[in-house]
Amino acid sequence: METMTRIEQALQAALASGETSGCPPKLAAAMRHAVFPGGARIRPQLCIAVARACGDSDPALADAAAVAIELLHCASLVHDDLPCFDDAPTRRGRASVHCAYGERLAVLAGDALIVLAYQTLGLGGSRSPARLCRTISTVSRGVGMPFGIVAGQAWECEPRVALSDYQRAKTGALFAAATAAGAESAGVDGETWRALGEWLGEAYQVADDLRDVLADPETLGKPTGRDVALGRPSSAREQGLLGAIEHFDRLVACAIEAVPPCRGSSMLRELVRTEAERLVPRAWCQRVERQHAERTAAARRAHTPSAAT
Repeated sequence: METMTRIEQALQAALASGETSGCPPKLAAAMRHAVFPGGARIRPQLCIAVARACGDSDPALADAAAVAIELLHCASLVHDDLPCFDDAPTRRGRASVHCAYGERLAVLAGDALIVLAYQTLGLGGSRSPARLCRTISTVSRGVGMPFGIVAGQAWECEPRVALSDYQRAKTGALFAAATAAGAESAGVDGETWRALGEWLGEAYQVADDLRDVLADPETLGKPTGRDVALGRPSSAREQGLLGAIEHFDRLVACAIEAVPPCRGSSMLRELVRTEAERLVPRAWCQRVERQHAERTAAARRAHTPSAAT
């Protein structure tokens, strides 16, 4: 089965498990609105890709881990879009959950998705209880305190933060959980795979900073210019566009280098390269480089004395 088909079917089954007769219909609809249609699903893709590279000896647990990570990611987006944080009117090209269903249901939908993530993990780990314990711990580490995505969001409430700490927590932590949990679902040491997720997650956050400046809202499916408007830490602001692109390229190279030797290593490296091009297309990089060269040349001309006549 293709990875994306496997992910979508598992997500559909997880959401359907909570939609029995008598449940609050608006809450069920808000939860579906948050999950479908999805984005790139890169976190669950990574989880299953690593599980396959490690033998995929318990596909049910791998699917459960992938679904749990995606549900937690979707929950974080629902809460991130709320008026108390980004107040974002759109997400993935349509109304954000709080705009479509109201703030109260958005808060509840995010909460319910978090609970559903752990319900899904519990149900998927019946064959391998020892692996399940490690996987739950890994996923929780990527979400909570002190260095998970909740902590990453909380850094926006502090007066100052190191950009690398912010990026590793807000984005990198769940990527690291995805790669480590994928390995653990197959009975392999997850720590061996954590570096891949950490490097790729940090690259993903740098890409998000660049896209906030370079992409148009229609392409991105959400408002742009939010980092400047909200005063959030950003690679594009701190390093400049050219510096942020160079940093992104270094992080992608580190992620590729971090893929452990395995039968699926070439597939995983290609997945990283493909995702990097999707996030920050080479055409964008060339445009930034050209604009930088033009500004540098103009500055040199402005500071060069005119030749005596």
